[in-house]
Amino acid sequence: MDLLIKGSTELNKMFAALERTASGLRHDFGEVENLQQSLRGARDFVKKAAARIEESILSDLLLVRPSAGLLTPNLAREGDGRDEFVLSLSGAANFVRANPHFAISLALRSNDETKIALVYSPIQERLYYAEAGNGAYAYSAFHSVRVKVSNLTNPDDLTVAYNVSDGRKTVGDVRRTGCPALDLAWVAAGKFDGFVSDALDFAEIAAGDLLVREAGGKISMGADLIATNGLIEL
Repeated sequence: MDLLIKGSTELNKMFAALERTASGLRHDFGEVENLQQSLRGARDFVKKAAARIEESILSDLLLVRPSAGLLTPNLAREGDGRDEFVLSLSGAANFVRANPHFAISLALRSNDETKIALVYSPIQERLYYAEAGNGAYAYSAFHSVRVKVSNLTNPDDLTVAYNVSDGRKTVGDVRRTGCPALDLAWVAAGKFDGFVSDALDFAEIAAGDLLVREAGGKISMGADLIATNGLIEL
């Protein structure tokens, strides 16, 4: 196959699967915009759209690793016990309100380690991706550029994304975007200096975890998820 982005054939096959799924999702987004008078109807529509993502992409992914398992927030399918695709629609609540800030998060894990990560914003048509040991990249308009975390340390200069339910003390210029997968991708790309969140479904953050680490940042997943440029403490 012709390589679309800098990386392995498997990475490119996964991106091609994302692209095919995203075209349908962009159509769904247009439909959601017409449902804004009925929030319940929009929620039901987006729930069904998320299920269609899983269905449509699964057949493509099985061409990449036929015996791999699948993990999403809604289902877990057993595979060979070695390889697993981890898939999630991040920012679904934004999608419901016809807010374009949402993304598909997709990772390939082998022997419990994430090897390939993609976070794709279908409306902006912008991809963040990484392969273990090969760095992190952003791709749009047929061009890839390597990304790295920021080098800021002064609290007055920081921009930090939060996804927390309590009233804890915050640091820097606070952002609350509602899309954890893109929050992590933006830490990797230096757009944010850090991200703090309540515990999240692993399917939503598996790809972002590798992106941050390959871009030179640090991430910890305990009671909270904390990702930084590696130079600050949150």
